[in-house]
Amino acid sequence: MIWKSIPATVTLEIPGGRARLVGYSHEHIPQLVEAMGDGSLFCWMPVPPPTTPELMRAFMGKALDAQARGEEVAFTVIDRSTGRAVGSTRYLDIRHADKGLEIGWTWLGATAQRTSINTECKYLLLRHAFEELGAIRVQLKTDARNARSRAAIGRIGARFEGILRRQRILHDLHIRDTVYYSVLAEEWGFVRERLESMLESRRSAAPVQ
Repeated sequence: MIWKSIPATVTLEIPGGRARLVGYSHEHIPQLVEAMGDGSLFCWMPVPPPTTPELMRAFMGKALDAQARGEEVAFTVIDRSTGRAVGSTRYLDIRHADKGLEIGWTWLGATAQRTSINTECKYLLLRHAFEELGAIRVQLKTDARNARSRAAIGRIGARFEGILRRQRILHDLHIRDTVYYSVLAEEWGFVRERLESMLESRRSAAPVQ
């Protein structure tokens, strides 16, 4: 498939799904700050948690600057059962010449955790990357200490590639080992079936707006 430019305003969702991915907008800041809570869910992130409107605006601003340079595309995650913003995720490390990108910077507030929302987000982003953009490789990474994230990435069928040791200094000065995974275009069919099966089994009974 021919690699396509990534539009910054695309909205991603599936019929009957729980998650809707929309472009960053400052109107979502109050709800995102509420979803962020005390910031403890950011414990694996390389930057301090944006726990105030000012910090959230700055966090979004850096993502939008990278988006303007063609390096990232940032999404707010909307819970369609409530219409509220519950987190965010991104395409990043977009490598146009190599037809590749990364899915990351994903975080979800407490109300969205242990629901189908995270699985749907991965499904929507992977499907768009492979079927619309023409990606040949999508990578994901996480802190080596984050057992929950590692299990979730492995569960969707992404391949473990290795660990970059002492790869990044975090805001708390911890020197992180980073675990890398990937899905290739020729593996997408298998991963898609696996994700669709997971979503079918976890489909929420809550009404969708």
